[in-house]
Amino acid sequence: MHQQSRRLRIILNCAIFAALTAILAQVEIPLPLIPISGQTLAVGITATILGSRQGALAMICYALLGACGLPVFAGFTQGIQVLAGPTGGYIFGFILAAYITGWVLEKTKFNLAYAVLANTIGMLITLICGTIQIKYLLAFDWTTAFLTGALPFIVVGMIKALLASWIGIIVRRRLIQAKLILANKQSAA
Repeated sequence: MHQQSRRLRIILNCAIFAALTAILAQVEIPLPLIPISGQTLAVGITATILGSRQGALAMICYALLGACGLPVFAGFTQGIQVLAGPTGGYIFGFILAAYITGWVLEKTKFNLAYAVLANTIGMLITLICGTIQIKYLLAFDWTTAFLTGALPFIVVGMIKALLASWIGIIVRRRLIQAKLILANKQSAA
């Protein structure tokens, strides 16, 4: 029964954080090609709280929900065409970013300093994945792809990395205290 309870907890955590990502995706500042949205904030919060595997699984669930037609992407969009479009690289990047962010924290400590480092790395991974898809999809050279797909988002991304770190560490500690997530040996502040 304990193993079933643990699996159910993992499924519920992933569903909750996929839903959080869908909600924060609707908080956006429109820009000509790629809007600034709350999705990346949700990715950082998710990875900081859940760690690598569950964080990546939550982002896979999020991407699959959108691919299946639920309007979970920024601007209430959905479908395979979003994943194949200019913003799709960022969404695929969320999966890798969540995994790497969580992995860095698992290999170091779940504290604010390491969370900022991990979330900064995760933000850069997301921007790199988005820029690569923009470069090839729109047949841009690397400079144009960087100027379009990464540069406008670096400052905002750093702010989101700081917020995700701060929120994620606080919420993680409280969820551990409430026994809603399991702490690992690296969870000490």
